[in-house]
Amino acid sequence: MKIGRRTFIRTGLVGGAALAMSGCNTTPEKVEEVKTTAADNKFHLSCADWTFHLFDIDTALKTLQQCDIHYLCIKDFHLPLDSTEEQIKAFHAKCAEYGVTGYGVGPIYVNTEEEVDKAFVYAKKVGAKVMLGVPKYELLPYVNQKMTEYPDIKYAIHLHGPDQDQYQDASVVWDKVKDLHPNIGMCLDIGHDFRNGADPVADLEKYHTRVFDMHIKDETANTKEGTCVEMGRGKIDFPAFVRMMRKVGYDGMCSLEYEKDMDNPFLGIAESYGYIKAVCQLA
Repeated sequence: MKIGRRTFIRTGLVGGAALAMSGCNTTPEKVEEVKTTAADNKFHLSCADWTFHLFDIDTALKTLQQCDIHYLCIKDFHLPLDSTEEQIKAFHAKCAEYGVTGYGVGPIYVNTEEEVDKAFVYAKKVGAKVMLGVPKYELLPYVNQKMTEYPDIKYAIHLHGPDQDQYQDASVVWDKVKDLHPNIGMCLDIGHDFRNGADPVADLEKYHTRVFDMHIKDETANTKEGTCVEMGRGKIDFPAFVRMMRKVGYDGMCSLEYEKDMDNPFLGIAESYGYIKAVCQLA
């Protein structure tokens, strides 16, 4: 089903549904085709804080409030890794003033075991249920050890497409984590996955048991040359992606990570949220 821009405008904005965390497995699973509707949406629309990395937290929260978005994955430029308990409490209170919950943290890049330790301490202090991480490959065994110390945190490795030399797409992350602790999985960044020549819809179906978080965006091409555009203007098949989220029962967050016009992204953010909300209603 193609969701046209006129249909999107007529439909307006609609909300998400309940949050929980995905189950885990070590083998990609095919899921039987089941007819689904908007009533089957188990996921929430949310925001990746990188979208606002040129702005203060008040600007970010006000924008989310205006877009009727209530969840934020926190980056450390808005809440530093060395924040005190008082600073963290104040940050959450500020979010609450705008009707926003900081549900997770990251991505946090780690290059040493000490940095891994610091990241986990931070995530626990913040109260994050999911931490997006980017560990060097050689640190994965140490991350695996940490999971027994932090059983309430899902560790979602953020994939980064063709611009980096590790975790380029969902298949790479899967191969690295499938034999590790079941709470180690991925943040499926559908834009970076797409730019690496992959199909995010198929990857969600294959690897959904280890998809703990998502970054959603649209791209102009299924190649490294692809660039971020307003959702609905690019090449990613969002109606098919939403139907796949329902099919596999994805019940985590879908965080817009808008990476166009980042010095003035606000119209693009609003357009993207409006479009994906309409798709969630109509697909």
